[in-house]
Amino acid sequence: MKKFATLLYIAFMLTAPVLHGAAPEQIRWHNEAADTTAITKFLIKATDFGASNPNELMEFIGRQFIDTPYKAGTLESQPEALTVNLEEFDCTTFIETVTALALTVEEHKNSWQDFIDNLETIRYRQGEVNGYSSRLHYFSDWIVSNTHRGIVREVTDRIPQSDSQIKTLDYMSRNRSSYPALADDAEYEAIKNMEVGFRSHRFPYIKSGRIAAKPILSSLRGGDIIAFTTKKDGLDISHVGIIVMEKDGPRLLHASSREGKVTIDKLSLAEYLKKSPAITGIRVIRLQAQ
Repeated sequence: MKKFATLLYIAFMLTAPVLHGAAPEQIRWHNEAADTTAITKFLIKATDFGASNPNELMEFIGRQFIDTPYKAGTLESQPEALTVNLEEFDCTTFIETVTALALTVEEHKNSWQDFIDNLETIRYRQGEVNGYSSRLHYFSDWIVSNTHRGIVREVTDRIPQSDSQIKTLDYMSRNRSSYPALADDAEYEAIKNMEVGFRSHRFPYIKSGRIAAKPILSSLRGGDIIAFTTKKDGLDISHVGIIVMEKDGPRLLHASSREGKVTIDKLSLAEYLKKSPAITGIRVIRLQAQ
């Protein structure tokens, strides 16, 4: 009888569905009731919008968050958890939230649980929370990982007058004291090991001084994710946002620390770059049709 029960258990385990996604204890809600309600509302509204392509969807969803407050450091928790917060953003969490919502709609799904799965997939290496070092801290790593999973594709090198640069990404390990989680030796070593893959990392970009050229501006689309390359040693990207198309051309929709909220920048994209001497150029990433 005992042997029969064991065989039944093994058979059940072999045929039971595999559960994907963060366990409840790995999710850190800002406000669970408000956030789950908001996620469902955004998914229904975006589905009803009926976008003809992923870019239209990205721009539409991004605009829904205009005036949402800016707040840095919302992901920092010990232990590392999948943070869900639709009421405050920094530039990266804004992009990840919009992308996860758009991806969920593209997959013809409409539940907040589907959004949670997609947010985890986008934010973490191998799509799973597994400590601080599993988060995709460098945006180059974010692009590589999400391109590999078929979620996004980089189109920078398809845009006229694109160039490339080589950088070694080691800013985090060289500035360990700026990252409280790296006080843990195991996490510090894991970050250093990840950075090894980005030694002499070559990536495409479009130089800031070229952005005003018509062939470049006409190649940008509303809903493009824009990543700003930086002069800072050891770092690839200093800011991210979404292109929106206004009457005077492309502008930046982003979670702005200066404005303290999600906003469409008052400056044109070319003017924004001109007034940002620490920025060397842009990279352009698009959500893939699912």
